[in-house]
Formats: sequence, structure tokens, C-alpha cells
Amino acid sequence: MAPTVETDGKATIDAGLLSKVPAIPHPLAEDPSEIASNIKYHAQYSPHFSPFKFDPEQVYYATAESVRDQLIQRWNDTYLHYHQTNPKQTYYLSMEYLQGRALTNAVGNLDIQDAYADALKQLGHELEVIVEQKFSPWEVVRHDVVYPIRFFGQVEVLSSGSRKWVGGEVIKAVAYDVPIPGYKTRNTNSLRLWEAKASAEDFNLFQFNDGQYESSAQLHSRAQQICAVLYPGDATEEGKLLRLKQQFFLCSASLQDIISRFKERRNEKTEIQWSEFPHKVAVQLNDTHPTLAIPELMRLLMDDEGLGWDESWDITTRTIAYTNHTVLPEALEKWSQTVMWKLLPRHMEIITEIDKRFIALIKSTKPDLEGNLPALRILDDNPQKAVVRMANLCVVSSHTFADNVDFHAEWESAKFASKVRLAQYVLQVTGVSIDPNTLFDIQVKRIHEYKRQLLNILGAVYRYKKLKEMNPEDRKNTTPRTIMIGGKAFATYTNAKRIVKLVNDVGAVINTDPEVNSFLKVVFVPNYNVSVAEILIPGSELSQHISTAGMEASGTSNMKFALNGCLIIGTLDGANVEIREEIGKTNFFLFGATADEVSGLRKDREKGLFKPDPRFEEAKQFIRSGAFGSYDYNPLLESLEGNTGYGRGDYFLVGHDFPSYMDAQEKVDEAYKDRKRWIKMSILSTAGSGKFSSDRTISQYASEIWNIKECPCPASVA
Repeated sequence: MAPTVETDGKATIDAGLLSKVPAIPHPLAEDPSEIASNIKYHAQYSPHFSPFKFDPEQVYYATAESVRDQLIQRWNDTYLHYHQTNPKQTYYLSMEYLQGRALTNAVGNLDIQDAYADALKQLGHELEVIVEQKFSPWEVVRHDVVYPIRFFGQVEVLSSGSRKWVGGEVIKAVAYDVPIPGYKTRNTNSLRLWEAKASAEDFNLFQFNDGQYESSAQLHSRAQQICAVLYPGDATEEGKLLRLKQQFFLCSASLQDIISRFKERRNEKTEIQWSEFPHKVAVQLNDTHPTLAIPELMRLLMDDEGLGWDESWDITTRTIAYTNHTVLPEALEKWSQTVMWKLLPRHMEIITEIDKRFIALIKSTKPDLEGNLPALRILDDNPQKAVVRMANLCVVSSHTFADNVDFHAEWESAKFASKVRLAQYVLQVTGVSIDPNTLFDIQVKRIHEYKRQLLNILGAVYRYKKLKEMNPEDRKNTTPRTIMIGGKAFATYTNAKRIVKLVNDVGAVINTDPEVNSFLKVVFVPNYNVSVAEILIPGSELSQHISTAGMEASGTSNMKFALNGCLIIGTLDGANVEIREEIGKTNFFLFGATADEVSGLRKDREKGLFKPDPRFEEAKQFIRSGAFGSYDYNPLLESLEGNTGYGRGDYFLVGHDFPSYMDAQEKVDEAYKDRKRWIKMSILSTAGSGKFSSDRTISQYASEIWNIKECPCPASVA
């Protein structure tokens, strides 16, 4: 019988409609009538509501349980298959999850949404309405998957010399699974959730009978608090302790579960091979909330499994990877060392040792970073702070950021796509075809002698001359390069105009030279502006920020390039200084005089003590030879020479810095040939440039300079 529809929009079911109990359909039944019969079965025999109503909430539960029936067999088959084949699995640890509407996701991935829509129509309902219900019947409790979770207590040293965490309070973590079907595949994986419970023996019947009702069930109450509200307020110490309890509860339960599964799947006739653990398990940390997985895995391996520090550390660092989705302070958690010692004393011992070994590693292998150790280390021992930097712990302890092969490939692919887009733009606006497989070397900024576009083009001229002198086989061993220069200058700035003219003339010759133009091209990008920058900067691989040291107040374009994974060749001028400190000195191609040397070098120039490098003289002479046309470049070139005629004694030290500039360019060529090294440097350039984001800059200015606060507009303004 069809259901009758009441005027209030709710449907009712005759008693006769539920009197005939249908059989559970074969998994993935696609006949709407068979599905409708199964939904009615669940409405009566998996009851969550009164059996005499069939309103949208009850329909949702019955429909979801019908779909779940169709998932169960695939779910079981999937895990049996995993158990038999023992593949490597990834476990994604996250304090929160937003999977969307489970019913929509399930019927969509199983490709049965039409069948279920038709079945519900037979029952007087619309699938679009039913999926909007918010209750969840998807969780399946696993009563056999239970692990102990300890808080507080103390660390004991055993007679063997090993350490053991004892005492404190212990609660239970009980697993709940939600089936997650893959799209048009038989695989159905699990979203595993954990519920915190106290044991029955933790209830004090004597206190209860004595009227001490709250005291008798204290541990039960504290266990319930862990799962009551995610991210409780942490203004008080109690709030901080509860947040840390939540995070450790997730990490400890998950890792005990992962280790248990690793043991179950091994060949029972052989001993446990812990070296195989990273080959079977990958643990991905989502933001810093599950950071405690690092010391907890170390503790489980050392204290419970009896492994030594070195073996445990090797396993941990090869197992755990870390992704952070923002550089906002609230996502880069810092926890009070006092609170951590109180709640997790054994883990603080382990974190302290990791920090100690990290400091020693930096001092022995990266002495150039030793000055940055106060910011890099895990423990901030500033008495006013004394915190554990969770993001630093993740970076120090995880194996993936910059060395992951798949990530390298993805990074290189994204960069190449940006280069292709840039090449298309250059062809469109200049008519010059450039090869995205060459090194894209870009200098875009206001045309000015102190920014030294002239140094750049002189380097290009010298490079061209050397390529012309090579035999074809030797050219094949060079690093092909496309040099792009762009920018604007004041209309009355004569030397700036001469520089632009020289760039265009040099490009016109090189770009049409069939012997060389597959190894070098020079392009002047016209009408440089923000829109052009949005194409140029993502496609750049090397950016030249080569102003005379001490001349640039700050500069921000270098920050934009660095954020986009572009490496910088530059002097110690302006923001180059900070960028080099943040991304690491080995990821920056440095050359040239320092600011404190400039004044003395100019005086030496005036006294005639400057001895030009032969390469510098060779580049100038090649221009004067007419190789790039008949235009008279003597006024421009003489500005690089003595104090006579047009010259200003090379005030911007182009001649002095030219040899170190060319040496640095040779290092660029060699680095670019090593693709793995170059991509890693590019990744680290972006990774180290978070400080230069506009969000951070504006926030700091607002706080320290402008002394202003946020003023959010309310939802309604009178």
C-alpha cells in the first residue's frame, strides 16, 4: 500500500505496510522496488522512532541503513583483501573531519542514486529532501577494538635501565567506524572515530552509596569531557589540559591501533621486523593538532616494544609526514612546557631529547644556520614563554617536505605549466618564441642604474660571445637560458632609455642567431604592470635582484618571486638579506660587494686603483664592435669607466661586481642541471618565505606601527 500524506507534510504508514517483512536485498541491489522493500524493513526492524510514523527523519535512518547494508559486504571484503595482501596503508590523523552529506556521498559513489531516488518516490518521499536530514546512523561501534590511554602519572626507571610511564589516570578508547565507499570501485574504507570511556571498575559504589555522587564517577565524567566539545576554550589551565587530552587521545589510540594491525598482518611464523613498519605504514598529520603522534610512536616503540632510540627514531621519521595548511599562529600551536610535563611527562622527556639532538645536528652539519637555532628549535626556553613549538617538532621529525619524489614531480609540473603560460604570453606580446624547457631568468623592476639591469645585459652579452666561440658539442653541455627583462623608467632618464635600447638590440641579434638561439634568448617584456607580473612571477625560475648593496631600502618583488618558488641571484641589499636568512644561505646565489664596502670601493675607483676583470672588458668591447647594431652605446659604457666625458666612475660598481656575478651565474647553471637539487631549492624557497606574506606584514604593521585593531562589521547595521 502507498503511504498517505498528511496536511502537515509528514507521511504515515498503515500497520499493514509494515506487516510483511521483506528480505535484505543482495548487495548493490538496483531495482527500486527491492530497495523500497528494504527501506521498509529497516523502518520496522532497525527502529529509532515510533513504528507508526514515517516522517523524513525516520525515512533518512531507514534509507541510510539500507545503503549501509549494501556497503557491509564490500566493507568486509575490502579489509579481508587488505589483511591478505598486506599493502602499505596511509593513516590520516585529523582532529576534525568534514565529509559532506554521508548519504549523498554513499549513493553517489556507489552509482545507485537514481535507484534510491525512484525507491523513495514509491514511498512518497524525495531523495533531495531526505539527504538534508542531519542525524547520523552510519557509525558502527567496534567493541573489540579498545585501547588504554594514560594521562598524568610519572616516569619510572626500570632495573634494565629502560623507562616506563606509570600511574596517573587511565581511560579507554573505543573505536567507531564509518564506511566510506570509493567512487565506482569495490573498495570501501573506514573513517575511524574514537569514544572516550572509563571502565566499570572506575565507578566507586561506596562513594555513591555515601551520597558522594559526583566523586564516585569522576573518571567517567572526565572521560566524557574529552569527546563532548572539540577545541574547548583554553584560556584556563583546565582548558589547556582538556585540549591536550583530546589531541593525545586521538594520537595514542590511533597509533596503538596501527601497531596492532601491523602485528596482525605479519607472518605469524616469523619475528616482528620493525624495519618493515615504514614500508607498511604511512601516518599523515593534518596540521599540528596530532603532533603528539611523534613522541607517542617513539614511546610505544621504545617502552612497549623494547627498541632503542636510534631504531625508533629512524622508524618514526620514515613513517610520519606533516602537512600544514596555514601559517596563522593559531594553526602553529605552542603548548606550555609546564602543562605538557604535568599531563605527559614521558613525552616531554622524549621531546626534550629530540630537541637536544636537533641542535647538535644543526651545529655539526649546518653551521650557517646556527644563528637561527633559537627560532628553529622545538623548545622555546625563553622564561616568559617556555613553550613547545608543535610545528617545529613536526618539521624536525617528519620525512616529507622537500625530498618526496612524488611531491617533486607535482611541483615541477605546476612550475612547467606556469612557464608554458608565460611562453605563450611572451609570444603574443613580442613575437618571440621561447622554450619552456630552458631556464627562465627574469628581472622585472623599475629601470634604474642602481638596480643594474646593465649588469644583467652585460652578463648576457658575455654569455652570447662565449656560446659563439664554442663548438656545437660544447654548446650542448651548457644550460639553455631565456633572459627576460622588463620595467619602466622616467621619460627624461636618458641612461635608462639606453639600457632598454641595448636589451632590445642584444635580443634582436641573439634571438635570430640559429647557432645560439636554442641555448640563449633575450627578451624585453613591454608594458610591465601587475597583470603582467601575475604571469611572469609564477613562471620564473631565477630572479635577479642585483642592486648595488646599500641602495635598496627594502624591495618587495623579491619576496613575491621567492614565495613562488623562484630562486634569487642577488646582493646583500634590501629584503635579500632577510630572504636569504629565512630560506637558507645554500638556496640563494649571492655575489657582490657588501654595503659597508661600497664607500671604500668608490674611493679606490676615484684613485685609479680599480683593475677591471677581463670578462668585463670583453663584454664592453663586444658591444662597441657593432655586434648589436650601429647605435652609439659609448655614453652608456663610459658611465662604467673613468670620471671623464660621460663617465661617473662606475658609481654603482657594475665593474667591481661583474666577476663575482658571472661566478654566481656559473653556480646557477650547475645547480639547474641537477633537477632534484633545483626543485628542492625551489620548494625550500617557498617554504621559507611565509614571513613575507602580506597577511603577516599587515598584521605586524597594524599592531606595532599603526596601533589599530580589527573592526568587523556586524551582521546588521542600524
